[in-house]
Amino acid sequence: MNYDFQTLQVTRSGKVLTVTMHRPEKLNAIDEVMHTELSQVFERVRQDEAAEVVVLTGAGRAFTAGGDTRWMQRMIDDAALWRKTSREGRRIVLSLLDVEKPVIAKVNGPAAGLGASMALMCDVIFASDQATIGDPHVRIGFVAGDGGAAIWPYLIGFARAKEFLFTGEMLPAQKCAEMGLINHCVPHAELDGRVQEFAERLANGPIRAISWTKMAVNAPLRALASKSMDTSINMEAMSNVSYDHQEAVRAFNEKRKPVFQGR
Repeated sequence: MNYDFQTLQVTRSGKVLTVTMHRPEKLNAIDEVMHTELSQVFERVRQDEAAEVVVLTGAGRAFTAGGDTRWMQRMIDDAALWRKTSREGRRIVLSLLDVEKPVIAKVNGPAAGLGASMALMCDVIFASDQATIGDPHVRIGFVAGDGGAAIWPYLIGFARAKEFLFTGEMLPAQKCAEMGLINHCVPHAELDGRVQEFAERLANGPIRAISWTKMAVNAPLRALASKSMDTSINMEAMSNVSYDHQEAVRAFNEKRKPVFQGR
C-alpha cells in the first residue's frame, strides 16, 4: 500500500498501522496539504490488507492544534478553495467511520477543532494527562461544522455538548475521561506503552469479530454524522464569509484580540 504523504507519516509494527500528523513545528496545525491528505489516508488504510488495527496520533507536543489560520484566510478569499475544503471535511469524517479496522486515538497533546472531532470519532481514545481536548471553532466566529456538532452530543448528551461547543473551552483530559468523552486518561510517560499494548491485544484477538462489531456499533453514528454534516457544513460555509470570522482570523494572524460585532 502506497502512503506517500507530505504531512502524514504512516508506520507499521506487525499488524498495527500508525498514522501520525507531522507538522510538529506548527503543533500539527492542519493546512491545505494535510487536510487533503487526511481526506485520503483512511480510504487507503481501509484497503491495506496487512493492517488490522490503526493508531492515530500527532508528532511532538500536540495531537493537532486545529486549523492553520493562514490557510483559513485563503479560504475566506477563495470560494473555490472553500468548496474543495468542505468536500474534503466530509470525506475525512465519514472515511474514518467507514474503516472496518479498529482505530485508536493516541492524544499526546492538545486536540482542537477538527483534531478533536477526529480523535472523538475513533473507536477507543487514550489521552495523556497533559492533553486537552476541545472544539474552539466559535472562538474564531466559525461554526463547528467538521464533525463536532455530530460527535459531542452523541458522546456526552446535548446539554453538555452545547455548553462546550458554544464556549470552545479546551478541556483537560482527566475531565474528558470523567464525563465519558474519552476512554482513558493516562500518565504522559505511559501513553505509548498503554496504546501499543491495547492495539496488540486487538490485533491478536478475533479481529474479524472485532471489526464487524465496530461496523455494527458505528452504523447509527455514521448515519447521524452524514445527516448532521449536511447541515453543519452549510452553516460553516455561511460563517466562513461572516464579519466575525474574518475579524477573528485577521486578529489571530495580527496577534491581537478580535472585536466581534455579531455579524
